[in-house]
Amino acid sequence: MIECICNGKHKVPALAVDIIITNTKNNPNKVVLIKRASEPYKNSWAIPGGFIKHGETIKEAGYREALEETGLKIKNKKINRVYSKPDRDPRGHVISIVVTGTAKGKPKADTDAKTAKWFKTNNLPKLAFDHQKIINDHLKTGGN
Repeated sequence: MIECICNGKHKVPALAVDIIITNTKNNPNKVVLIKRASEPYKNSWAIPGGFIKHGETIKEAGYREALEETGLKIKNKKINRVYSKPDRDPRGHVISIVVTGTAKGKPKADTDAKTAKWFKTNNLPKLAFDHQKIINDHLKTGGN
C-alpha cells in the first residue's frame, strides 16, 4: 500500500506521471505501450509511467520514465490532464499527471517493462489501471 505522510501528520496521495507517446503531434494514430514486469497488473499492457521523484518536474519525470521503459527520447512534451480518482490504483491513492509527447523509432523495453511496442490507437489491447480512459480522453480531443 502506498502511503505518503506530510509533516508527520497528514496522509497525502502519491504523485505519478503517465506519458502518452504518439507518432505525430496533432494526429496520433499510434501510441507506445509497455507490458508491465511487476505487480500490480503484471504482464498487462499500460501507458509508460511511474512515480515522480523528489526534485523532479513533471515533464522531467515523464521524459525519464519514457526513456527508462521504452528507450525513446520524447519531443513536444506537454502536460495534458490529471487523474485523481482515489481508487484508480490498487496500491493506494495515486494522482497521475499525464504528459504527452512524440517519438520516432522502435521502443526497447527496460527497467519495469517486459516489452514495449507501438499500437494503432484503433486496435489497443486491454489496458491496466485507468489507462484506456486516459487514451480515450486524449483521442477525443484530437491528441491535445
